[in-house]
Amino acid sequence: MKPVVKEYTNDEQLMKDVEELQQMGVAKEDVYVLAHDDDRTERLADNTNANTIGAKETGFKNAVGNVFNKKGDELRNKIHEIGFSEDEAAQFEKRLDEGKVLLFVTDNEKVKSWA
Repeated sequence: MKPVVKEYTNDEQLMKDVEELQQMGVAKEDVYVLAHDDDRTERLADNTNANTIGAKETGFKNAVGNVFNKKGDELRNKIHEIGFSEDEAAQFEKRLDEGKVLLFVTDNEKVKSWA
């Protein structure tokens, strides 16, 4: 099953939603943030106690490959590796290009009513 995705332009709303997810019992391991800029992604993950999509999720081979990819390729690969088609990943990457931040939740059971 694909992760639930929400799109944000406001970091404060993202932080509120991650806090709400945690109150609902969604584990940190099931909550991922992704922005076009690595620094923003890391800052948001740290501030919200969420995860980034890294080697654990994409596999070591892809993580190493992402080091040598262009930013767009890296973002699409990360999104594809957590459960989306290449076309879907390309659409999400366009949203990231526009400055949006994406929140992915892999615990679909706990977020049925939230999303």
